[in-house]
Amino acid sequence: MGKHTAIFEQHRSAGGRLVDFAGWDMPLHYGSQVREHQEVRRSAGIFDVSHMAVIDLKGEKVRPFLRRLLANNVDRSTVPGTALYSCILNEQGGVIDDLIVYFMAEQKFRIVSNAGTRDKDLTWIETQADPFDVQVEERSDLAMIAVQGPEARTKVHEQLPETLKEKVSSLKRFQAVWEDELFVARTGYTGEDGYELLLPGAKAQDWWQRLVASGVTPCGLGARDTLRLEAGMCLYGTDMDETTTPLESGLGWTVAWEPTERDFIGRDALEAQQAAGCPRQLVGLLLQGKGLMRNGQRVVTPVGEGVITSGGFSPSLERSIALARVPAEAKGPCEVYIRDRAVAATIVKPPFVRQGRACLPPELMGQIEAS
Repeated sequence: MGKHTAIFEQHRSAGGRLVDFAGWDMPLHYGSQVREHQEVRRSAGIFDVSHMAVIDLKGEKVRPFLRRLLANNVDRSTVPGTALYSCILNEQGGVIDDLIVYFMAEQKFRIVSNAGTRDKDLTWIETQADPFDVQVEERSDLAMIAVQGPEARTKVHEQLPETLKEKVSSLKRFQAVWEDELFVARTGYTGEDGYELLLPGAKAQDWWQRLVASGVTPCGLGARDTLRLEAGMCLYGTDMDETTTPLESGLGWTVAWEPTERDFIGRDALEAQQAAGCPRQLVGLLLQGKGLMRNGQRVVTPVGEGVITSGGFSPSLERSIALARVPAEAKGPCEVYIRDRAVAATIVKPPFVRQGRACLPPELMGQIEAS
């Protein structure tokens, strides 16, 4: 038996198909993964993401510590409530994890990181924090709910206390606000607008029930994965890990090179890779023939081979899509080997879908419609 979130009984009573994920019993879907995916794209869906790790950092030197820990520059966060997406790297420039850091006060920041890397992240963060005398506290008392979709914000606003409604309604993307025990961030992992709520586990069931009663569709990890793939969002452990750098994982934009004197962990390795020319890139693939792209399949381009890191079926495009790591010069047509059969595909720039709309060039959309 795996670990249970505070909302576990809601999943079981609703008939969720439970699977093990990073040691947690989590719902894969509640009957139809495709329907849940589509509800998020056209209305609103709710996800239990309480298996994610929430870590609070406190201390006089917490900002200098984060300057060292993060590949992105925490000094971009100057207003309380600002959220910053970043990777934490090893000395070789490999990605230990990707995470979001919230600036709550000058001596307090909050990290939300991946469930599967919880123990590794805590050990690394505590080790690096020790010289800065930063207090590291895992907030296992908190639950986390994501409400995503074009109607998500309205649905959440309806459930908020009056004292928070105006503050939450005025949030811009990648901002957060909190009051008492409720923390609301305008962030997500679906390519749709919405919120992620952090609150005491004892109150999570009530919030879940009220949002579902208001018409928000319960969604499992399956829809969350197809949504993030359509949105071109990386998944740790498949699209990047400690053997790959942000530069070859489509995450070069998260590396803050300025100021040049900021000595973040992994900087020397990244600078060397950049100077030599990064040999690989993470790209999108659109299948042009019949079949289904899956993780680990071989990709053949005119300039060399690569591999699919995340592949599957896109409910929005009704076509197989993927993320793949291929040679840096690769572009245009390629082939994917599905069951030892070469199938035509096209290299594209992610995302595939954002806010319910296809992001592919018109000429590729024409190919989809004609095929």
